[in-house]
Amino acid sequence: MAEAAEVSEGCRLPVLRRNQDNEDEWPLAEILSVKDISGRRLFYVHYIDFNKRLDEWVTPERLDLQRVQGPRKEAKTPTKNGLPGSRPDSPERDPRKSLELPAAPASGKSLPGPPGPPGLGSGPVPLTLRFHLPQENAAEPPPAPPPGAQRPTKRKVEVVSPATPVPAATETSQASVFPQNGSARRAVAAQPGRKRKSACLGTDEDSQDSSDGAPSAPRMTGSLVSDRSHDDIVTRMKNIECIELGRHRLKPWYFSPYPQELTALPVLYLCEFCLKYGHSLRCLQRHLTKCDLRHPPGNEIYRKGTISFFEIDGRKNKSYSQNLCLLAKCFLDHKTLYYDTDPFLFYVMTEYDCKGFHIVGYFSKEKESTEDYNVACILTLPPYQRRGYGKLLIEFSYELSKVEGKTGTPEKPLSDLGLLSYRSYWSQTILEILMGLKAEGGERPQITINEISEITSIKKEDVISTLQYLNLINYYKGQYILTLSGDIVEGHERAMLKRVLRIDAKCLHFTPKDWSKRGKW
Repeated sequence: MAEAAEVSEGCRLPVLRRNQDNEDEWPLAEILSVKDISGRRLFYVHYIDFNKRLDEWVTPERLDLQRVQGPRKEAKTPTKNGLPGSRPDSPERDPRKSLELPAAPASGKSLPGPPGPPGLGSGPVPLTLRFHLPQENAAEPPPAPPPGAQRPTKRKVEVVSPATPVPAATETSQASVFPQNGSARRAVAAQPGRKRKSACLGTDEDSQDSSDGAPSAPRMTGSLVSDRSHDDIVTRMKNIECIELGRHRLKPWYFSPYPQELTALPVLYLCEFCLKYGHSLRCLQRHLTKCDLRHPPGNEIYRKGTISFFEIDGRKNKSYSQNLCLLAKCFLDHKTLYYDTDPFLFYVMTEYDCKGFHIVGYFSKEKESTEDYNVACILTLPPYQRRGYGKLLIEFSYELSKVEGKTGTPEKPLSDLGLLSYRSYWSQTILEILMGLKAEGGERPQITINEISEITSIKKEDVISTLQYLNLINYYKGQYILTLSGDIVEGHERAMLKRVLRIDAKCLHFTPKDWSKRGKW
């Protein structure tokens, strides 16, 4: 059995931790750093296959010294200057691997399903909506027009191309068109996708479009996307112990480039209105006597009840924007920080009380985005998570896109929590549209992908990936149909009952600017 003194950086061994059920478990962990405090040795560990926000300092008593694995030989990697660097980011998936993807075919993207009749050729096919409830006879398919026939009132889908030939429909495939169990599967079979202007998520766990066999690589320049190619041992470790922001104390999840002299403090004190940082509580109190801000700088463009949104120009309010990015980096791992905030707008959501407007979360966006991104970074502070504020931020970003007359999509890659929030928002928004459709002339309701995108301002690729994620798209007798099972309808209704916070477009006072006509932001 090894001694604690023999355990060094790079070693792997089981470490005791408590899981969500408050039960003891021994997951494999990697030792990233070792330090001695008052004669007591502490180890900074990263749990393999766990998110980095769970990394922590542990005592020797929590280490299983009987199963120590020595440092790996490939631990040292050269940096761009040719000097030996730190160990590769082995516990995390390397985003650079996402660049090594097969090229997607240049042809148009096909929605899943068997081919239509020969008469359809390469033209668009109608997308209809069918509500499949448990009491209906699932074995009896809906009537379909003969090959080549077209109803005058039908609208056409403009985003599909000829389907790939597959075997003719049988009883088995008929059951897949109208599933008897009424449940939605999480994923559909992967199919080759078309090259997109908007990149898919960069890592496997963040894969947004589950139907794409070859997603495009994430854009790594020009915005706040983190370049993970030069990660070192310093940036892999949390450097701030605790942050006091107003009435809340926050434990950071990730590294943030605050000044080095602040990292040794037990608590970092921030002014909750201007976000300036101080060494001690006395420094903060002295600052508060001089700080006259009681809300974020910038224009208040939305207020309903106690919720307000402020629009902040990264050029006009550079100090606040930089402090906001420093704070956000404590909770965002996939984004990096640039002190040049000029190309960005920041939309800060606040909650009002008698003392002022307290920051709840924010999102940033590029003033000019060549890839239709309507969000660069998005964050709800930990004290306000799981209370509906995340979806409110997402909904507000799309409300701005509606006023601008554009469709938008978040910048990739999303964090694990960000991906969950966006998938949930997209699903609820699209299902809300579909369930609100009404039949005309006794026919099933009909809608196109383009129309869903125009109504919601959600980009077409995100609409398609959400429909495929929910497994709603099916094909029957020459047309694509959306099958809403009873389970999906009931689940959506339950989710909407819990969603109390919504954006009221009447309370938004926002005039979009054409930044392309401005010589300087």
